[in-house]
Amino acid sequence: MAAVQRIAREVGTPDGPVITGLARAVESDIRTCWEGVKDAAKPRIHTFLGVSDYHMNYITKTTKAEALEIVRKAVTLAKSLCDDVEFSPMDAGRADPAFLVEVCALAVQCGATTLNIPDTVGYVAPQEWYELIHGLIHETPGAGPGSGIIWSVHCHNDLGMATANTLAGVQAGARQVEVTVNGIGERAGNTSLEEVVMALHTRPQYYHLSTSINTREIVKTSRMVSNYTGMPVQPNKAIVGANAFAHESGIHQDGMLKNAQTFEIMTPETVGLHESRLVLGKHSGRHALKIRLQELGYTFRRRRTEPCVRAIQGAGRRQETRHRRRSRSAGRRRDAQAAGDLRTGGLPDHVRDDGHANGDPQDSRRERRGEGVRGGRHRAGGCGVPRRRRDCAGAEHAD
Repeated sequence: MAAVQRIAREVGTPDGPVITGLARAVESDIRTCWEGVKDAAKPRIHTFLGVSDYHMNYITKTTKAEALEIVRKAVTLAKSLCDDVEFSPMDAGRADPAFLVEVCALAVQCGATTLNIPDTVGYVAPQEWYELIHGLIHETPGAGPGSGIIWSVHCHNDLGMATANTLAGVQAGARQVEVTVNGIGERAGNTSLEEVVMALHTRPQYYHLSTSINTREIVKTSRMVSNYTGMPVQPNKAIVGANAFAHESGIHQDGMLKNAQTFEIMTPETVGLHESRLVLGKHSGRHALKIRLQELGYTFRRRRTEPCVRAIQGAGRRQETRHRRRSRSAGRRRDAQAAGDLRTGGLPDHVRDDGHANGDPQDSRRERRGEGVRGGRHRAGGCGVPRRRRDCAGAEHAD
Protein backbone atom coordinates (compact mmCIF):
# COMPACT_ATOMS: atom_id res chain seq x y z
CA MET A 1 0.00 0.00 0.00
CA ALA A 2 2.78 2.45 0.89
CA ALA A 3 4.46 1.88 -2.48
CA VAL A 4 1.22 2.53 -4.38
CA GLN A 5 0.51 5.66 -2.38
CA ARG A 6 3.99 6.96 -3.08
CA ILE A 7 3.53 6.36 -6.80
CA ALA A 8 0.20 8.20 -6.64
CA ARG A 9 1.83 11.22 -4.98
CA GLU A 10 5.13 11.38 -6.88
CA VAL A 11 4.18 10.12 -10.34
CA GLY A 12 0.51 11.07 -10.41
CA THR A 13 1.11 14.78 -10.81
CA PRO A 14 -1.29 17.07 -12.69
CA ASP A 15 0.79 16.73 -15.87
CA GLY A 16 1.50 13.05 -15.22
CA PRO A 17 -0.40 9.86 -16.11
CA VAL A 18 -3.63 8.46 -14.73
CA ILE A 19 -2.81 6.27 -11.72
CA THR A 20 -5.05 3.22 -11.71
CA GLY A 21 -5.60 0.64 -9.00
CA LEU A 22 -7.09 -2.78 -9.78
CA ALA A 23 -9.68 -4.32 -7.48
CA ARG A 24 -12.00 -7.30 -7.52
CA ALA A 25 -15.71 -6.51 -7.50
CA VAL A 26 -15.61 -6.72 -3.71
CA GLU A 27 -16.35 -3.78 -1.41
CA SER A 28 -13.24 -4.16 0.76
CA ASP A 29 -10.98 -4.39 -2.31
CA ILE A 30 -12.52 -1.32 -3.90
CA ARG A 31 -12.17 0.77 -0.75
CA THR A 32 -8.55 -0.35 -0.29
CA CYS A 33 -7.85 0.45 -3.93
CA TRP A 34 -9.15 3.97 -3.42
CA GLU A 35 -6.88 4.47 -0.41
CA GLY A 36 -3.94 3.61 -2.63
CA VAL A 37 -4.66 5.97 -5.54
CA LYS A 38 -6.65 8.83 -4.02
CA ASP A 39 -3.62 11.14 -3.66
CA ALA A 40 -2.98 11.14 -7.42
CA ALA A 41 -4.08 14.16 -9.44
CA LYS A 42 -5.88 11.78 -11.82
CA PRO A 43 -6.87 8.63 -9.89
CA ARG A 44 -8.85 5.74 -11.34
CA ILE A 45 -10.45 2.62 -9.85
CA HIS A 46 -10.49 -0.41 -12.11
CA THR A 47 -12.78 -3.24 -11.01
CA PHE A 48 -13.55 -6.52 -12.74
CA LEU A 49 -15.67 -9.66 -12.67
CA GLY A 50 -15.48 -12.90 -14.64
CA VAL A 51 -18.45 -13.18 -17.00
CA SER A 52 -17.77 -16.33 -19.03
CA ASP A 53 -19.58 -19.54 -18.15
CA TYR A 54 -16.26 -20.99 -16.94
CA HIS A 55 -15.77 -18.17 -14.44
CA MET A 56 -19.38 -17.91 -13.28
CA ASN A 57 -19.81 -21.67 -12.88
CA TYR A 58 -16.47 -22.54 -11.26
CA ILE A 59 -15.04 -19.39 -9.64
CA THR A 60 -17.80 -17.04 -8.51
CA LYS A 61 -20.54 -19.70 -8.74
CA THR A 62 -23.12 -17.14 -9.79
CA THR A 63 -25.96 -16.94 -12.28
CA LYS A 64 -26.04 -14.20 -14.91
CA ALA A 65 -28.56 -12.26 -12.82
CA GLU A 66 -26.32 -12.50 -9.75
CA ALA A 67 -23.29 -11.42 -11.77
CA LEU A 68 -25.16 -8.35 -13.00
CA GLU A 69 -26.04 -7.41 -9.43
CA ILE A 70 -22.37 -7.72 -8.38
CA VAL A 71 -21.35 -5.45 -11.27
CA ARG A 72 -24.01 -2.91 -10.32
CA LYS A 73 -22.88 -2.72 -6.69
CA ALA A 74 -19.16 -2.68 -7.50
CA VAL A 75 -19.25 0.04 -10.15
CA THR A 76 -21.68 2.15 -8.12
CA LEU A 77 -19.38 1.99 -5.08
CA ALA A 78 -16.31 2.79 -7.16
CA LYS A 79 -18.09 5.77 -8.71
CA SER A 80 -19.04 7.10 -5.28
CA LEU A 81 -15.34 7.23 -4.42
CA CYS A 82 -13.76 8.21 -7.73
CA ASP A 83 -15.01 9.99 -10.84
CA ASP A 84 -12.88 7.86 -13.17
CA VAL A 85 -13.97 4.20 -13.11
CA GLU A 86 -12.90 1.39 -15.38
CA PHE A 87 -14.73 -1.93 -15.59
CA SER A 88 -13.55 -5.23 -17.12
CA PRO A 89 -15.75 -8.25 -17.90
CA MET A 90 -13.02 -10.84 -17.35
CA ASP A 91 -12.65 -13.69 -19.86
CA ALA A 92 -14.71 -11.73 -22.38
CA GLY A 93 -13.12 -13.71 -25.21
CA ARG A 94 -15.08 -16.80 -24.15
CA ALA A 95 -18.22 -15.07 -22.89
CA ASP A 96 -21.63 -14.82 -24.53
CA PRO A 97 -21.50 -11.63 -26.68
CA ALA A 98 -25.11 -10.76 -25.88
CA PHE A 99 -24.39 -11.01 -22.16
CA LEU A 100 -21.28 -8.86 -22.64
CA VAL A 101 -23.44 -6.12 -24.11
CA GLU A 102 -25.76 -6.34 -21.11
CA VAL A 103 -22.88 -6.22 -18.62
CA CYS A 104 -21.14 -3.30 -20.34
CA ALA A 105 -24.38 -1.33 -20.61
CA LEU A 106 -25.02 -1.78 -16.88
CA ALA A 107 -21.44 -0.70 -16.02
CA VAL A 108 -21.93 2.50 -18.05
CA GLN A 109 -25.28 3.19 -16.38
CA CYS A 110 -23.60 2.88 -12.98
CA GLY A 111 -20.84 5.35 -13.88
CA ALA A 112 -18.02 3.48 -15.65
CA THR A 113 -16.04 5.77 -17.96
CA THR A 114 -13.75 3.13 -19.47
CA LEU A 115 -14.77 -0.36 -20.61
CA ASN A 116 -11.86 -2.75 -20.88
CA ILE A 117 -12.46 -5.99 -22.80
CA PRO A 118 -10.00 -8.75 -21.84
CA ASP A 119 -9.05 -11.86 -23.78
CA THR A 120 -7.94 -13.28 -20.46
CA VAL A 121 -6.67 -16.63 -21.75
CA GLY A 122 -5.41 -15.58 -25.19
CA TYR A 123 -8.07 -17.64 -26.96
CA VAL A 124 -9.47 -15.37 -29.66
CA ALA A 125 -8.13 -14.89 -33.21
CA PRO A 126 -7.57 -11.35 -34.56
CA GLN A 127 -10.57 -11.25 -36.92
CA GLU A 128 -12.85 -12.60 -34.19
CA TRP A 129 -11.52 -10.00 -31.78
CA TYR A 130 -12.08 -7.19 -34.27
CA GLU A 131 -15.67 -8.27 -34.78
CA LEU A 132 -16.31 -8.58 -31.03
CA ILE A 133 -14.87 -5.16 -30.17
CA HIS A 134 -16.57 -3.47 -33.12
CA GLY A 135 -19.89 -5.08 -32.16
CA LEU A 136 -19.63 -4.07 -28.50
CA ILE A 137 -18.82 -0.46 -29.35
CA HIS A 138 -21.79 -0.12 -31.68
CA GLU A 139 -24.30 -2.26 -29.77
CA THR A 140 -23.76 -1.23 -26.14
CA PRO A 141 -26.35 1.42 -25.19
CA GLY A 142 -24.76 4.65 -24.03
CA ALA A 143 -21.24 3.62 -25.04
CA GLY A 144 -21.13 4.10 -28.78
CA PRO A 145 -18.99 6.53 -30.82
CA GLY A 146 -19.32 10.06 -29.48
CA SER A 147 -20.53 8.92 -26.05
CA GLY A 148 -17.27 9.78 -24.32
CA ILE A 149 -16.78 6.19 -23.16
CA ILE A 150 -13.24 4.90 -23.72
CA TRP A 151 -13.01 1.34 -25.00
CA SER A 152 -9.92 -0.64 -24.07
CA VAL A 153 -8.48 -4.08 -24.86
CA HIS A 154 -6.38 -6.37 -22.70
CA CYS A 155 -4.90 -9.39 -24.49
CA HIS A 156 -2.83 -12.41 -23.47
CA ASN A 157 -0.32 -14.27 -25.58
CA ASP A 158 -1.19 -17.93 -25.01
CA LEU A 159 -1.47 -18.57 -28.76
CA GLY A 160 1.08 -15.93 -29.73
CA MET A 161 -1.55 -13.47 -30.95
CA ALA A 162 -1.61 -10.83 -28.21
CA THR A 163 -0.11 -8.03 -30.32
CA ALA A 164 -2.17 -8.93 -33.38
CA ASN A 165 -5.35 -9.01 -31.30
CA THR A 166 -4.53 -5.71 -29.62
CA LEU A 167 -3.98 -4.00 -32.97
CA ALA A 168 -7.21 -5.56 -34.27
CA GLY A 169 -8.99 -4.04 -31.27
CA VAL A 170 -7.47 -0.66 -32.05
CA GLN A 171 -8.70 -0.91 -35.63
CA ALA A 172 -12.16 -1.78 -34.30
CA GLY A 173 -12.27 1.41 -32.24
CA ALA A 174 -10.45 0.77 -28.95
CA ARG A 175 -8.47 3.81 -27.85
CA GLN A 176 -6.75 2.36 -24.81
CA VAL A 177 -4.58 -0.74 -24.78
CA GLU A 178 -3.31 -2.58 -21.72
CA VAL A 179 0.25 -3.71 -22.33
CA THR A 180 3.45 -4.63 -20.48
CA VAL A 181 7.13 -3.94 -21.14
CA ASN A 182 8.74 -7.02 -22.73
CA GLY A 183 5.32 -8.67 -22.76
CA ILE A 184 5.70 -10.00 -19.22
CA GLY A 185 2.61 -11.35 -17.49
CA GLU A 186 0.68 -14.46 -16.53
CA ARG A 187 1.55 -17.68 -18.39
CA ALA A 188 2.76 -16.71 -21.87
CA GLY A 189 2.52 -13.02 -21.01
CA ASN A 190 0.54 -9.97 -22.08
CA THR A 191 0.74 -7.78 -25.14
CA SER A 192 4.17 -6.16 -25.50
CA LEU A 193 4.15 -2.40 -25.14
CA GLU A 194 7.09 -2.03 -27.50
CA GLU A 195 5.46 -4.07 -30.26
CA VAL A 196 2.21 -2.09 -30.27
CA VAL A 197 3.96 1.29 -29.98
CA MET A 198 6.37 0.58 -32.82
CA ALA A 199 3.67 -0.91 -35.03
CA LEU A 200 1.71 2.34 -34.75
CA HIS A 201 4.88 4.40 -35.11
CA THR A 202 6.16 2.49 -38.15
CA ARG A 203 2.81 2.19 -39.97
CA PRO A 204 1.03 5.55 -39.42
CA GLN A 205 -0.33 5.49 -42.95
CA TYR A 206 -2.12 2.22 -42.11
CA TYR A 207 -3.35 2.74 -38.56
CA HIS A 208 -3.72 6.53 -38.66
CA LEU A 209 -3.00 6.63 -34.92
CA SER A 210 -0.11 7.55 -32.65
CA THR A 211 0.89 7.41 -28.99
CA SER A 212 2.69 9.81 -26.69
CA ILE A 213 5.40 7.23 -25.91
CA ASN A 214 9.01 8.39 -26.27
CA THR A 215 10.23 5.52 -28.43
CA ARG A 216 13.90 6.32 -27.79
CA GLU A 217 13.48 5.09 -24.22
CA ILE A 218 12.11 1.67 -25.22
CA VAL A 219 15.33 -0.38 -25.16
CA LYS A 220 16.55 1.29 -21.97
CA THR A 221 13.22 0.58 -20.26
CA SER A 222 13.18 -3.00 -21.54
CA ARG A 223 16.61 -3.70 -20.07
CA MET A 224 15.68 -2.06 -16.76
CA VAL A 225 12.54 -4.22 -16.46
CA SER A 226 14.53 -7.34 -17.37
CA ASN A 227 17.13 -6.56 -14.70
CA TYR A 228 14.58 -5.85 -11.98
CA THR A 229 12.36 -8.85 -12.73
CA GLY A 230 15.15 -11.31 -13.49
CA MET A 231 13.32 -12.29 -16.69
CA PRO A 232 15.74 -12.28 -19.66
CA VAL A 233 14.56 -11.05 -23.04
CA GLN A 234 14.77 -13.70 -25.75
CA PRO A 235 17.39 -12.74 -28.37
CA ASN A 236 14.91 -12.77 -31.27
CA LYS A 237 12.26 -10.74 -29.42
CA ALA A 238 10.78 -8.09 -31.69
CA ILE A 239 12.04 -4.53 -31.14
CA VAL A 240 14.11 -5.14 -27.97
CA GLY A 241 15.79 -8.53 -28.52
CA ALA A 242 19.56 -8.66 -28.95
CA ASN A 243 19.12 -9.84 -32.55
CA ALA A 244 16.36 -7.38 -33.52
CA PHE A 245 18.88 -5.18 -35.36
CA ALA A 246 21.59 -7.80 -36.04
CA HIS A 247 22.34 -9.28 -39.47
CA GLU A 248 24.45 -12.37 -40.24
CA SER A 249 23.24 -13.52 -43.65
CA GLY A 250 25.56 -12.41 -46.43
CA ILE A 251 22.64 -11.29 -48.59
CA HIS A 252 21.20 -9.22 -45.77
CA GLN A 253 24.56 -7.74 -44.86
CA ASP A 254 25.24 -6.73 -48.45
CA GLY A 255 21.83 -5.05 -48.67
CA MET A 256 22.30 -3.28 -45.33
CA LEU A 257 25.65 -1.88 -46.43
CA LYS A 258 24.11 -0.52 -49.60
CA ASN A 259 20.93 0.85 -48.01
CA ALA A 260 19.67 -0.04 -44.51
CA GLN A 261 16.05 0.16 -45.65
CA THR A 262 16.55 -2.99 -47.70
CA PHE A 263 16.29 -5.09 -44.54
CA GLU A 264 15.21 -2.76 -41.73
CA ILE A 265 11.80 -1.11 -41.45
CA MET A 266 12.82 1.09 -38.51
CA THR A 267 16.13 2.53 -37.42
CA PRO A 268 17.79 1.29 -34.24
CA GLU A 269 18.10 4.91 -33.09
CA THR A 270 14.29 5.13 -33.01
CA VAL A 271 14.14 2.70 -30.07
CA GLY A 272 17.26 3.94 -28.30
CA LEU A 273 20.07 1.90 -29.86
CA HIS A 274 23.12 3.42 -31.53
CA GLU A 275 23.39 1.29 -34.66
CA SER A 276 22.67 -2.06 -36.27
CA ARG A 277 25.13 -4.93 -35.96
CA LEU A 278 26.65 -7.00 -38.75
CA VAL A 279 27.51 -10.35 -37.19
CA LEU A 280 30.39 -12.26 -38.79
CA GLY A 281 29.49 -15.94 -38.85
CA LYS A 282 28.94 -18.95 -41.05
CA HIS A 283 26.41 -17.09 -43.22
CA SER A 284 28.49 -13.93 -43.70
CA GLY A 285 29.83 -12.79 -47.06
CA ARG A 286 32.73 -10.79 -48.47
CA HIS A 287 31.12 -7.37 -48.27
CA ALA A 288 30.56 -7.41 -44.50
CA LEU A 289 34.04 -8.80 -43.87
CA LYS A 290 35.63 -6.14 -46.06
CA ILE A 291 33.85 -3.36 -44.16
CA ARG A 292 34.75 -4.87 -40.79
CA LEU A 293 38.41 -5.20 -41.76
CA GLN A 294 38.45 -1.58 -42.93
CA GLU A 295 37.01 -0.54 -39.59
CA LEU A 296 39.92 -2.36 -37.94
CA GLY A 297 42.41 -0.63 -40.22
CA TYR A 298 43.16 -3.46 -42.68
CA THR A 299 42.93 -3.50 -46.46
CA PHE A 300 42.93 -6.75 -48.45
CA ARG A 301 42.70 -7.54 -52.13
CA ARG A 302 39.84 -9.83 -53.12
CA ARG A 303 42.05 -12.92 -53.45
CA ARG A 304 43.35 -12.34 -49.93
CA THR A 305 39.85 -11.83 -48.56
CA GLU A 306 38.49 -15.20 -49.70
CA PRO A 307 40.54 -17.26 -47.19
CA CYS A 308 39.34 -14.97 -44.40
CA VAL A 309 35.73 -15.48 -45.45
CA ARG A 310 36.16 -19.26 -45.46
CA ALA A 311 37.91 -19.16 -42.07
CA ILE A 312 35.12 -17.12 -40.50
CA GLN A 313 32.43 -19.34 -41.99
CA GLY A 314 34.27 -22.42 -40.75
CA ALA A 315 34.63 -20.95 -37.27
CA GLY A 316 30.91 -20.20 -37.25
CA ARG A 317 30.06 -23.77 -38.21
CA ARG A 318 32.39 -25.17 -35.55
CA GLN A 319 30.86 -22.93 -32.93
CA GLU A 320 27.38 -24.07 -33.94
CA THR A 321 28.50 -27.71 -33.75
CA ARG A 322 29.92 -27.22 -30.26
CA HIS A 323 26.72 -25.52 -29.20
CA ARG A 324 24.62 -28.42 -30.51
CA ARG A 325 26.81 -30.92 -28.68
CA ARG A 326 26.54 -29.01 -25.44
CA SER A 327 22.79 -28.72 -25.87
CA ARG A 328 22.42 -32.46 -26.53
CA SER A 329 24.62 -33.29 -23.56
CA ALA A 330 22.62 -30.98 -21.29
CA GLY A 331 19.40 -32.48 -22.64
CA ARG A 332 20.58 -36.02 -21.88
CA ARG A 333 21.53 -35.01 -18.34
CA ARG A 334 18.11 -33.44 -17.80
CA ASP A 335 16.39 -36.53 -19.21
CA ALA A 336 18.44 -38.83 -17.01
CA GLN A 337 17.72 -36.73 -13.95
CA ALA A 338 14.01 -36.64 -14.77
CA ALA A 339 13.95 -40.40 -15.32
CA GLY A 340 15.73 -40.93 -11.99
CA ASP A 341 13.24 -38.73 -10.18
CA LEU A 342 10.35 -40.66 -11.75
CA ARG A 343 11.81 -44.03 -10.73
CA THR A 344 12.52 -43.03 -7.15
CA GLY A 345 9.55 -40.74 -6.63
CA GLY A 346 11.77 -38.01 -5.23
CA LEU A 347 12.82 -40.09 -2.18
CA PRO A 348 16.07 -39.34 -0.35
CA ASP A 349 19.19 -41.25 -1.43
CA HIS A 350 19.20 -43.76 1.45
CA VAL A 351 15.63 -44.77 0.61
CA ARG A 352 16.02 -44.84 -3.17
CA ASP A 353 18.66 -47.52 -3.61
CA ASP A 354 17.59 -50.34 -1.36
CA GLY A 355 14.17 -49.28 -0.10
CA HIS A 356 15.25 -49.21 3.58
CA ALA A 357 13.75 -45.99 4.88
CA ASN A 358 15.58 -46.30 8.19
CA GLY A 359 18.90 -47.45 6.74
CA ASP A 360 22.21 -45.65 7.01
CA PRO A 361 22.66 -43.21 4.10
CA GLN A 362 26.34 -44.13 4.07
CA ASP A 363 25.41 -47.77 3.37
CA SER A 364 23.49 -46.82 0.24
CA ARG A 365 26.27 -44.61 -1.01
CA ARG A 366 28.86 -47.38 -0.42
CA GLU A 367 26.58 -49.81 -2.20
CA ARG A 368 26.35 -47.55 -5.25
CA ARG A 369 30.16 -47.35 -5.34
CA GLY A 370 30.44 -51.13 -5.17
CA GLU A 371 31.86 -51.11 -1.64
CA GLY A 372 30.89 -53.54 1.10
CA VAL A 373 27.93 -52.88 3.34
CA ARG A 374 27.96 -54.05 6.93
CA GLY A 375 27.49 -57.80 7.03
CA GLY A 376 26.32 -57.91 3.39
CA ARG A 377 27.61 -59.16 0.08
CA HIS A 378 30.25 -57.24 -1.82
CA ARG A 379 28.69 -55.95 -5.00
CA ALA A 380 30.12 -54.90 -8.35
CA GLY A 381 28.50 -51.59 -9.04
CA GLY A 382 25.67 -52.44 -6.66
CA CYS A 383 24.20 -55.08 -9.00
CA GLY A 384 24.54 -58.02 -6.57
CA VAL A 385 27.22 -59.93 -8.55
CA PRO A 386 29.81 -61.60 -6.23
CA ARG A 387 33.37 -60.44 -6.75
CA ARG A 388 36.74 -61.53 -5.47
CA ARG A 389 38.62 -59.56 -2.86
CA ARG A 390 42.07 -59.71 -1.30
CA ASP A 391 42.84 -59.64 2.38
CA CYS A 392 45.74 -57.65 3.76
CA ALA A 393 48.12 -60.58 3.11
CA GLY A 394 47.26 -60.68 -0.56
CA ALA A 395 45.27 -63.98 -0.56
CA GLU A 396 42.15 -64.06 -2.72
CA HIS A 397 38.80 -65.01 -1.27
CA ALA A 398 35.40 -65.57 -2.90
CA ASP A 399 32.46 -63.95 -1.17
